[in-house]
Amino acid sequence: MKILRVFNNNVVLAREDGDDGREVILTGRGLGFQTGPGQPIDPANIVRTFVPDDGRDPDNFGAMVAAIPPEHLALAEQALEAGRAELTIPNSTSLSVALADHLSFAIKRLRDGIAFEYPLRAEVSHLYPAELRAAKRILDHVNATLESPLDEGEAVSIALHLVNAGFTVGDLSFTYQMTGVFTQLFEVLEQASGRPIDRDTVNAARFITHLRYFFVRAGSGKQLAEGATKLRSAIRDSYPDAYATALRLQSVLELRLGEPLAEDEVTYLTLHVARLIDEQRD
Repeated sequence: MKILRVFNNNVVLAREDGDDGREVILTGRGLGFQTGPGQPIDPANIVRTFVPDDGRDPDNFGAMVAAIPPEHLALAEQALEAGRAELTIPNSTSLSVALADHLSFAIKRLRDGIAFEYPLRAEVSHLYPAELRAAKRILDHVNATLESPLDEGEAVSIALHLVNAGFTVGDLSFTYQMTGVFTQLFEVLEQASGRPIDRDTVNAARFITHLRYFFVRAGSGKQLAEGATKLRSAIRDSYPDAYATALRLQSVLELRLGEPLAEDEVTYLTLHVARLIDEQRD
């Protein structure tokens, strides 16, 4: 491998050998010391290799890695392994670095005595219970290594990073938007049913999963378009109240996303609404 760019004494951008060599970020003590573009790298000095995923720009990603203390990069990787005992967490370079960056900033805030409010605490607890359990395990691992532990509320932010890792996006803005929309949709459901919706049920989990993947489909311009005309008519006739509620959800989603929903998406929304409302009546 040869160096393409030196970020600091310990972090460089390099290209792997071969005609199709990838650009990778390498870390290791002294990798970038007194070196420059075009110089070879001794593999024995490489401690970690980060391959930019999710379409991340290697230069920007490398600069981010260089700004994180090496011990926090290692801590994030170890903590994620602890979290995998609770949840299937993808082996994502972006997730490892994003978590390391988050932990590094949280540790600095703690040292500086800066208090922090944790937004979406209730929403994350209801919408992403599995991710929150894994996040708590990750936080427990982190706190076991620190003299002064991070606040338990940090698990909320860590959970959002885990949610975000399930999507092909590079930052948390998508996840924050998605979580806010979920909350609004449940409020519409509760208004329509006239009672609170239990978000810990299997049907609520199915609804949330459907919405999460709907966001991915909508973001990539690949909404459901199965041409299920007969199914659509049958569902609308069988569940008129659920269909009316699904139309209200459709209005919210179209307003928040800025694009129309395909008819098949509304059909499947109706099915989920019918299940949720029937469940509340039982």
